[in-house]
Amino acid sequence: MKKKQPTERIRQLREEIERHNELYYQQAKPEISDRDYDALVKELEALEQQHPELNLDNSPTRSLGERPLEGFKTVTHAVPMMSLGNTYSKADVEAFDTRLRKLVSGEDLTYVLEPKVDGVAVTLRYEKGALTLGATRGDGRQGDDITANLQTIKNIPRTLHGSKIPEVLEVRGEVFMPKKGFLKINEQRMEEGLPVFANPRNAAAGSLKQLDSRVVASRPLDAVFYAVGEVRGMTFPTHEKLLDQLDTMGLPVNPKRWVCQSIQEALDALDALERMRHDFDFEMDGGVIKVNERNLYDELGYTAKSPRWAVAYKYEPERAQTVLRAITIQVGRTGILTPVAELEPVLVAGSRISRATLHNEDEIQRKDIRVGDHVWVEKAGDVIPAVTGVIKESRTGEETPFAMPTRCPSCGGAVTRREGEVAVRCEQMECPAQLKQWLRFFAARGAMDIDGLGDALVDQLVDKKLVRSPSDLFSLTEEEILSLDRMGKKSAANLVKAIAAAKSRDLWRLIFALGIRHIGSRSAQALEEHFASMDDLMAADKTALESVPDIGPVVAASLVHYFEEPRNRDLLSSLKEAGVNMRRLTTPASNKHGPLEGKTLVLTGTLPSLTRDEATERIRAAGGVVSSSVSKNTDYVVAGDKAGSKYNKAIELGIPVLDENKLLDLCNKK
Repeated sequence: MKKKQPTERIRQLREEIERHNELYYQQAKPEISDRDYDALVKELEALEQQHPELNLDNSPTRSLGERPLEGFKTVTHAVPMMSLGNTYSKADVEAFDTRLRKLVSGEDLTYVLEPKVDGVAVTLRYEKGALTLGATRGDGRQGDDITANLQTIKNIPRTLHGSKIPEVLEVRGEVFMPKKGFLKINEQRMEEGLPVFANPRNAAAGSLKQLDSRVVASRPLDAVFYAVGEVRGMTFPTHEKLLDQLDTMGLPVNPKRWVCQSIQEALDALDALERMRHDFDFEMDGGVIKVNERNLYDELGYTAKSPRWAVAYKYEPERAQTVLRAITIQVGRTGILTPVAELEPVLVAGSRISRATLHNEDEIQRKDIRVGDHVWVEKAGDVIPAVTGVIKESRTGEETPFAMPTRCPSCGGAVTRREGEVAVRCEQMECPAQLKQWLRFFAARGAMDIDGLGDALVDQLVDKKLVRSPSDLFSLTEEEILSLDRMGKKSAANLVKAIAAAKSRDLWRLIFALGIRHIGSRSAQALEEHFASMDDLMAADKTALESVPDIGPVVAASLVHYFEEPRNRDLLSSLKEAGVNMRRLTTPASNKHGPLEGKTLVLTGTLPSLTRDEATERIRAAGGVVSSSVSKNTDYVVAGDKAGSKYNKAIELGIPVLDENKLLDLCNKK
């Protein structure tokens, strides 16, 4: 009887862990926290140690949980890719140090601490300095060939820098989605009725699984590297020297690290790192402690799936418990109804949180969230407040299940759920809530850039029926604007001028401002370079659209569908009649052969006279590319007032720093 109990529990644990592996690695839809998952694995490991007769070679304690992806070629790693053992206990870290010192008695032992990036493990293979292969970790022995996808990531070099290049170099690291990019892509997916990503790690994983590398190129991804596999023609005496050499060769490494002479120094550094956890542009869930002396690695050895010379210490997730008072509905510019949790205010990660996204009805049902529940609230990626779980033991029986409304709360129109979508949508184009959100998007700085058209003004224009479509903005008079609350003559005159100025915007801004599904600013710019006018774009078929860089089959189909809709063609006709520019203002040739051709620039701080968008336009018109992060591949950093960490990184890497005047001189250079 005693033997049957562990047998049954081991079977249950293996099945449960495999199910969570499937959700985490294959579907990118985790149901439990990392800590809860780690607890299941540790329980299984303990039972297998107690009952070795029940061990299996394919137990999840001996594998990494990742399976090959369909559609990708499988490749074998020259050196296996291992995962790290992890802990949430500082006592375990001290025990880790004690074990190592027994194994290498009398040897000097120091440590390096780095932030633990919560991303997707990848490997790159360089031969004679050229990138020949990029792959996922997979099961540790074999992974998927995703070279084409990894080559779209801007801070991954195609060729290594410097004069000292090894014959073969395999580097291991993480691909991650920066926090701001995660926020933006989830907002876009919500507007399009697509499932949102649970966190930045899942967003990165979902991106790398795309079979179309053009889709990957449209995602905001970065990478960081911290280890090597096979190396020929170069040695690294310490982990610190390894990181320095990777950096010299143009490979991005962690922006912060500590070299520690003792385990106590490492523990102190872990505390310092935790205080900085919100300062990084990636999601960081802990610190990795590695033995610095690489010559000791073989002697220290390995377990079935982890090196003994490294350990990951994970921080407690920043979350708080509160009460869900109500669920309200927010109507977006595309008509999607998004449920929002109205919470008893609570402090999470230094912010007072009273509202949190619930994403969609399926998510609410999956988590069994009810009005009146005590819930856990976290910040996904330190950005979006989200309800991550329900404390069901606190239920009293008075909690109320939620159901999506059958009518739009804004216009009262019927709502629908399209096949294949998780979103419930109001299909009424005249819906005030949709129109308000659309006008805000249309007038935003990254779109038509209508200065002075704020949220309160948009609400009044729609509520008083002065604006029923974006095209109506261009016929507004000073008298009509003056009739609105809190509007003076000067403000009204300035707004009329700003609206008039918007008529002369670049064509790509109008394409983006239309809010066409799947069309971001980058794809809008690519379309402008390919089509000289809106008429040319409207006449293009799917084949012609797919010939444009960054435009794949899904985006092309979305464009064709948009321009087939009579109401969309009517809108464009109205905008044209209002005098809005419908043609490319600059020639593609001038962009591609300008003074900044092939150069990558990064903007930081506030410039004296140019806005961020204006500076970006100047750089683009001169043939340059603007990136969001500084790396060895950056040619210039343009710094203004209150320049931040990007300026410091530029100085550290020896990258030239320009002020506004020097930027303009470069842009105007013949």
